[in-house]
Amino acid sequence: MSRDSKQKETLENKSGIIVAPLEEIFGDRFGRYSKYIIQERALPDARDGLKPVQRRILFCMNEEGNTHKNKYRKSAKSVGLIMGNYHPHGDSSIYDAMVRMSQDWKTRVPLIDMQGNNGSIDDDPAAAMRYTEARLSKIAQMMLEDIDKDTVEFAPNFDDTEKEPTVLPARYPNLLVNGISGIAAGYATNIPTHNLGEVIDATIYRIQNGHCTLDELMEYIQGPDFPTGAIVQGLQGIKDAFSSGKGRVMVRAKADIEPTKTIQKIVITEIPYDVIKCNLVRKMDEIRINKDIDGIIDVRDESDRNGLRIVVDVKKDADANLILNYFYKHTDLQVSFNYNMVAIVNKRPVQLGLAQALDAFIAHRDEVIMRRSKYDLEKKEARCHILEGLIKAISVLDEVIAIIRSSKDKADAKRGLIEAFQFSEAQAEAIVTLRLYRLSNTDVTQLREEFAQLLNEMEELRDIIDNPRSLRRLMIKELKEVKKEFATPRKSKIENEIEEIKIDKVQMISNDRYVITVSKDGYAKRVSLRSYGASENIFTGCKEGDHIIGYHECNNLDTLIFFTNKGTYGYLPVYELEEHKWKDIGTHLNTKIKMKGDEKLVNAYILPNFKQDGYFVFTSKHGMMKKTAITDFEVSRNNKTMSCMNLHKEDELVSGVLAYADDEVYVATYNGYGAHYKLDQVPASAPKSKGVKAMNLNDDLIVGGQIANMHSKYLLLVTTAGATKRIKLDEISLMNRPVKGLLLHKQVKSNPNYIRYMRILDASESLTFVDDEVQHIESTEISIMNRESSFSNSIKLQPHFYLMKGLYEVQDHPYSGVSEDKEFEELTLKV
Repeated sequence: MSRDSKQKETLENKSGIIVAPLEEIFGDRFGRYSKYIIQERALPDARDGLKPVQRRILFCMNEEGNTHKNKYRKSAKSVGLIMGNYHPHGDSSIYDAMVRMSQDWKTRVPLIDMQGNNGSIDDDPAAAMRYTEARLSKIAQMMLEDIDKDTVEFAPNFDDTEKEPTVLPARYPNLLVNGISGIAAGYATNIPTHNLGEVIDATIYRIQNGHCTLDELMEYIQGPDFPTGAIVQGLQGIKDAFSSGKGRVMVRAKADIEPTKTIQKIVITEIPYDVIKCNLVRKMDEIRINKDIDGIIDVRDESDRNGLRIVVDVKKDADANLILNYFYKHTDLQVSFNYNMVAIVNKRPVQLGLAQALDAFIAHRDEVIMRRSKYDLEKKEARCHILEGLIKAISVLDEVIAIIRSSKDKADAKRGLIEAFQFSEAQAEAIVTLRLYRLSNTDVTQLREEFAQLLNEMEELRDIIDNPRSLRRLMIKELKEVKKEFATPRKSKIENEIEEIKIDKVQMISNDRYVITVSKDGYAKRVSLRSYGASENIFTGCKEGDHIIGYHECNNLDTLIFFTNKGTYGYLPVYELEEHKWKDIGTHLNTKIKMKGDEKLVNAYILPNFKQDGYFVFTSKHGMMKKTAITDFEVSRNNKTMSCMNLHKEDELVSGVLAYADDEVYVATYNGYGAHYKLDQVPASAPKSKGVKAMNLNDDLIVGGQIANMHSKYLLLVTTAGATKRIKLDEISLMNRPVKGLLLHKQVKSNPNYIRYMRILDASESLTFVDDEVQHIESTEISIMNRESSFSNSIKLQPHFYLMKGLYEVQDHPYSGVSEDKEFEELTLKV
């Protein structure tokens, strides 16, 4: 080091200012803090399975005699003593830890016996510590047994006025039995509870077979055993946790389905560990209120002092198993538990498997029993030495009395005895403090019997100290004593496989009938038949500037598919549509399916399913046409609109209509030209294809494409001014695509007509025109004219009128096998 550096360091030390990079200072301070949090706050010791605050609570209450053999004491008194002597981190942290150790739904074997309100499984807080009383439970004595025999190391408390144990003697593996959870800096632990009897059996087997395999240990420990019971699924997750310290299991509530005469009942008697019951019941009831699944009548909590009981009333005809599975999937009736077995071993956080956790406990008990045996041996040797002196003194009693009587004081008497009979200092002290009545013959006999007994006990202690097998036999004996007194039956049931919950949404929905409406701007609604029937003379609600494409009665399980002017399509089940009243506008489809703002609906259909043998035929404004099989439109994810026809930039879709193999195509243009050809002239293609040319256009645009079948008789044309006419389909001959087409009406140069709508009609159909009011017109009221004639003005319409296109239900060849003279059943719903 240079002279300047030394001088600078000296100046810094004298001034008390440390010059160092901020990063180093923060790193050092945070490192110290992290080490403290890991070792002294958040993580348990692998030996006794306790965090420091828990250890201090047990030790302090034991020191104060607040044990199960004595009366309860105010919790506040215990908390004050613990905080004042050992744990200066606030009374709430101490009391919270004390309360948790007393809760039998959180702890497998509670270490604190609390009298009063100590909370509930509904997450009710415990009463304040001034109201409750507590003492150590009986099994807590097994954690503290022999602590006064130098079995564990003690360290100074926070102010060096007391000594506290760094670990408790712990007669059983508390880390596994009671489990623990905690979060430190960079580390976390999450260890579930296990069955005391199983853990002790596995510990004994590990003591006897130090190199046993995990499979052998798992013959004794099946898996976690939660205080709330329930069903634990996933044997592989348990094996992973027991081998590496990390693993995942599913914890499922125990539920039974009980049929009655009128309803079914789902009765839940055990819920997963650490689940708040009242929140669980609230969530289950929300599912009932929101009608997320049909068939739930009521959800109620019938828990009382006799045990937990949640009852769900289910309709007689509902699928109770489906409802139960839905609860498993969407509530905390089933949760996952992730093992993370981290504990402090030799002052370091270590990820422990089952064998390592047992080994840490066994090594600890080895040390505890060894230290206790040495302590007891030392005490017994000292007692034997005293007994030897007393027995010798009785043999020369008269001389001893004479020396004591002639002595000036106690010290002089001790010196006299030591000089006369070679007693040790300890023996001389025992003789001079002995009362004379103890020197009878009876007491001599008792002394000799005690001496002989001590010799035998010392021999046993030396055997334990010198012979590891004897020590292990004693350890096993003590473990068996704990098991005999405190073991309880297993509460949690272990199942090998995690049951995958598969819920078919369709099964959850009741197959009810509704009327649905769809508008051009994309507003749709589902209306109950009751609401629809009550509004017989009222037309359905619609936003200003929008108009209804159509409405139709259908099943709740059907699917609505729609096509937009941008060459896209979307679909969703009817039951996903929001339910509204008939007069309401409805909800935009964008809430369920992502749509662009400029997409307008052109046509919509009701599908029972996609397994239909028909086609959708699309026609664009600039003369393109295509057909695509219905089966090609089903996709795995339908959360946004998808392409049904690849359009040029300026082009738009003007129609998307349903067709079957033997149908024929009719196309009309704005200027009044029409084309007619067989459907097979339009090749089938995928949804994203462009299609083929439908007509040769010359400064013209297509206004629509329609499909004709055996029942079709007429072509309806409606002009932009509202004039109408019907043309017999026979007048339009078959052509080969693409063509310019035939003129469908007489051209008058002084007053030209332009086509706004075209429609293929049967012999008799109802039409709905909407402008300032709704007009329902029978097609027979419209004049039949030839191609060369102009239009009729028998129907008076405002300039902003529109013709409702209709919402159709797709069927498998609805007209196949039907004779031509039989009236074809109308697909649109008539008002």
